Amino acid sequence: SLHVTSFDTGRFAKEKHISIEMAARELRYHWFAEIKQTSGAYAIAVAHHKDDCAETLLLNLIRGAGIDGLRGIRPKNGDIIRPLLCVSREEIMNYLQHIKQEYVIDSTNLQDEYTRNRIRRHLLPLMQEINPSIANTLSATGNYLSEVARVYHKSIEESKVRVWVEGGILIEALLREPSPRALLFEILRPLGFNSAQTEDVFISLTGQSGKQFTNGNWRIIKDRKLLHIEKQEDRNEDVSPFHLVIKEQMLTPEFVIPRDKHSACLDADKVMQPFTVRKVRQGDTFVPFGMKGRKLVSDYLTDRKFSLFQKEQQWVLCSGTEIAWLIGERIDNRFRVDNNTTNKVVVITI
Repeated sequence: SLHVTSFDTGRFAKEKHISIEMAARELRYHWFAEIKQTSGAYAIAVAHHKDDCAETLLLNLIRGAGIDGLRGIRPKNGDIIRPLLCVSREEIMNYLQHIKQEYVIDSTNLQDEYTRNRIRRHLLPLMQEINPSIANTLSATGNYLSEVARVYHKSIEESKVRVWVEGGILIEALLREPSPRALLFEILRPLGFNSAQTEDVFISLTGQSGKQFTNGNWRIIKDRKLLHIEKQEDRNEDVSPFHLVIKEQMLTPEFVIPRDKHSACLDADKVMQPFTVRKVRQGDTFVPFGMKGRKLVSDYLTDRKFSLFQKEQQWVLCSGTEIAWLIGERIDNRFRVDNNTTNKVVVITI
């Protein structure tokens, strides 16, 4: 049976911020999938031929695709099959003429507005003057690179295991790999970083710490030993990961001040409740326990060998506008329990 539909491709492309070509492709294949499901079909057969494969390989090469783009069009991709990839456009046209079958040519195929059309109408004919069998040559090259890609991706996955740790990439381990630049590209490409951005990240590996890269969705921070990679939406100053347990109790001779890093003991008369918890901010200062003068929190964390990423993840507990506890690190000396503490203490546990 014949199925017909229409789309507002222009609006879809604008909403998705993609090209008309890409929008048309997404709409088309989504519709094919719907028909397949409703009709109970086994597969979706599309009519890509050998010349399409050559055009796709050249298009991807011009755009700077990786090895996957140079494989051309695959004969089978999930439930999509392409039974005509071994046949040229000329052979198809000759066959249609032989059986006297009428056909329609999309008028946009005759325009130079799209890159693929310019490749088809101008670049391939020039290449055919040098090599009349260029379509066959490019198709064979694509098939060969498809085999190479399997070996390549197997090696990439093995290398990822050696360089990836929770939160990012070990820089020294990456640089020990045979092809660190290619490996970095394959790690960052699925996150939306293009080849130029990846090259900038790679160049930074031998530079100073602190350089940052972002593509809107992901952020990379170059630290001393690690390339930290985090999703932008995960960075939320307002949502504390802690569940605070706050207890007030009388200070008695039997009371023992907890010393573990998950607890803080403060003089109840010196603090202002309720407490607030937030991430450290630029310019924050406190008086570290045992000291008299103020110190920038960033300087304190630098002395503690914190990376830039670790500094950004540091949380503080505030009494009013003052930091009372650098959570997990050190309390502020002004709020400590000392010889002048005569009443209650506040024990805070995370």
